[in-house]
Amino acid sequence: MSAGTGSRARRRAAIWVAVGVVAAVTIGGGAFAAATGGMKPAAQPSASLAPEMDDAIQPSASPIDMTDAAGRPSASPATPPTPRTPPTPRPTLTPTPSLTPSPAPTPLTASERLLTTTDDPAACAVTFDGAEINDAPMLQTQGSLYSGLPIPDRVDAVFAGWYATRADAAARTIAARVNGSELVECTDQERTLYGAWTTVDANVAEDARIPIMMYHQFTTRPEGENGYLRGNWAYIGDFDAHMNHIATGGFYLPTWDELSAFIDGRLWLPSRSVIITDDDCDLSWLQLALPIVVDKHLLSTAFCITIDGTGPSPSMYVQQRSHTHDMHRPGADGEGRMVNLPVPDIVADMEASAAVLGVKQVMAYPFGHYNDTAKEALRQAGWELARTVEPGYVTIGTDKLTLPCVRIDYGMGLDDVINLIG
Repeated sequence: MSAGTGSRARRRAAIWVAVGVVAAVTIGGGAFAAATGGMKPAAQPSASLAPEMDDAIQPSASPIDMTDAAGRPSASPATPPTPRTPPTPRPTLTPTPSLTPSPAPTPLTASERLLTTTDDPAACAVTFDGAEINDAPMLQTQGSLYSGLPIPDRVDAVFAGWYATRADAAARTIAARVNGSELVECTDQERTLYGAWTTVDANVAEDARIPIMMYHQFTTRPEGENGYLRGNWAYIGDFDAHMNHIATGGFYLPTWDELSAFIDGRLWLPSRSVIITDDDCDLSWLQLALPIVVDKHLLSTAFCITIDGTGPSPSMYVQQRSHTHDMHRPGADGEGRMVNLPVPDIVADMEASAAVLGVKQVMAYPFGHYNDTAKEALRQAGWELARTVEPGYVTIGTDKLTLPCVRIDYGMGLDDVINLIG
């Protein structure tokens, strides 16, 4: 082989090596580009790096033409990156409406609606339950005495009172009967009272005779006071024994509106009922007797002469009612002024008394004196009940403006009172 021939052979071999390297790099770069999703391949070798190829040498067809028009190796064109397929978007999740509708809020009960009308934490909504009883709930105040409880009416029956439970109502358990002498007690600001009924005939057959006890003044002297009014002064030790008998003896203490309904035949009262009253609101009543009725939780009524400067009641257990404003003194004929004045003057006096007390309802005649003029004046002035000093008991049909009483005098011990009230 000549030197020229050997040189050409070496050049041809070098060129094929270069072509193989370039092809490998180019093909590998294309594969890399495809694998990397379009990343730019590494720069390919420049044609200037390859020695000039022999014009006679024509490399076989290749997937990539590595020569220019003169037969020299050229830069391999960059393989275009494989376009990325955009990711398929996730479907938007639309909430599926529930096939089960939301439950409607539970409507408030009548008592719950009533409680929304007050922000008093001591308020109690009292609901009434019983046969043919449709009275609406009413607000009472916990820790106070019940006030204004309804007395339902039925043509064919007599109401027999409110009770703590349905069973007590069915049995008419007196100890569980609830009225204005009882404290309001509730659970979660609500309470239900249960009404009872009895027949008209059973009410008449009960033959209840209600004593209205009448006291005046009180003394700490067992031997009593002197003077012509000695009988008015009850020994406080005797009074304490009387009140203890009532507090522990199972007595029922009716309110004045209950007594009025009883007289009308609309309300059944047990035979063992009693009303406690005091005349004049004397200082001895306030200092000696009142603490006893309060301590024993006994509802009582004090008839006050309001011109004397009557103030608010010192206790919820003491109802202050009228003994007139300024008629507790003798008139022209020596009798009380109330039987000496004309109707308009009596009405004016009673209105003045009501303005001091804030209530009408019941009064006590001064000295027990009354006549038809006095009774008419009371009707016109809006009084429903009036108590006399005449001895006796209140029964169905008693005249409401001439209520009798059981007078308690000095020297009357417990046995005497038991004989009078049971």
